[in-house]
Amino acid sequence: MHFADLLTERSRSLSPICVGLDPALSKLPEAITKDAAGILAFGKGIINAVSDIAAAVKPQLAYYEALGWEGMKAFWETCTYAKGHGLVVIADGKRNDIGSTCEAYADAYLSAHSPVDALTVSPYLGSDTVQPFIERCEKNSKGIFVLVKTSNPSSGELQDLPIGDEVVHERMAQLTESWGSNHLGKASGYSCVGAVVGATYPEELKYLRTLMPHAIILIPGYGAQGGTAADVAHGFVKGQGAIVVSARAIIFASKGRDWQDAARAAAEKMKGELSKALKN
Repeated sequence: MHFADLLTERSRSLSPICVGLDPALSKLPEAITKDAAGILAFGKGIINAVSDIAAAVKPQLAYYEALGWEGMKAFWETCTYAKGHGLVVIADGKRNDIGSTCEAYADAYLSAHSPVDALTVSPYLGSDTVQPFIERCEKNSKGIFVLVKTSNPSSGELQDLPIGDEVVHERMAQLTESWGSNHLGKASGYSCVGAVVGATYPEELKYLRTLMPHAIILIPGYGAQGGTAADVAHGFVKGQGAIVVSARAIIFASKGRDWQDAARAAAEKMKGELSKALKN
C-alpha cells in the first residue's frame, strides 16, 4: 500500500497521533534498567499501551545510537515490534548526504524488508540528495518527511531568512510539494513526500499548509514544547493530511509502576483534545 494511503487510513480509524519514542535513560521509569535492554522493554511497553490509540510511533535514533550496537539492535527490534502491532513506524534520523552515501542511507532505512515505513530527511543538500529517498519510497511503498520549519526556538536563524519575496522555509515547502507531486496515493491523494512543520509556529503552519496541499505534515512540538490542539489544527484539511507528535507528555507521564497506564491515559487525553479541535 502507498505510504500516504497507509498512514491516512490508520489515522482515520484511530487518531492522527504519533507517539515519539525518545527513551532517554535518565527519564526511564524506575523499574526499567538503564541500558539497551531497558529501552527495548520500555519501547515495547509504550507500544502495548498506545497501539490501539495512535496511528504511528516515531523512534528517535539518537537515543538508540548513543548505546552503540546494542542500542541499534534495540532500535530495529522496537521498529519490528511496532509493525507487528499495526503501527506506522517513522524513524527520526534526519538523514542525508551526497552521492553514494545518500544512496546507502536510503537503502538502510527504506528497503523493502525494513520495518521502517518512513524516515525524516534533511533537505539542506538539495534536490539531488533527496531523490534517492524518493526513489526508494516509490519502489518500496515507503515515505519521507522533509524538514521545512522545525519546532526549536532558533529555527528562524536560517529557516526564516528572506529570499526575495519569501523566506527560506516557504521556498523549502514549495520544493517539498514539487518533489512529491508525481507520487500521490490513489486513496488519500497525499504524497509519499511529507513535511515537518512544528506546532510551535502555528501561523507559519497555517500558511505552509496552503503551499503543500499534497504533503502529509508531521507536526512535532505538541504538549511539552508548548504546541496545542488549536495550533496543530492549522495543519489539517477536513481532519486529514497531518500527524501530530507527542513524546515526553505521553511516554514519561509517570516514572512509577503505572507508567504504561499513565502513557495510555495521556494518549487518550491527546486524542480527545485533537478530536475536539478538528471538529471546530
